[in-house]
Amino acid sequence: MPLEAGLLEILACPACHAPLKEQETEGQETKEQETELICTGKDCGLAYPIRDGIPVLLVDEARRPA
Repeated sequence: MPLEAGLLEILACPACHAPLKEQETEGQETKEQETELICTGKDCGLAYPIRDGIPVLLVDEARRPA
């Protein structure tokens, strides 16, 4: 379920305040497509999950880049 364009424009990475982009990824446990918000900061790159259509913008919940 894609986020509204207006919402994506105002969201920022809580760690470095860079813009976020929406990206589809394959889930590790379920092997289903999952949507994440990826930080566009050069030194950050955290991936924040979207659960039930709600972005979880908590650094502790973010996935580190591989």
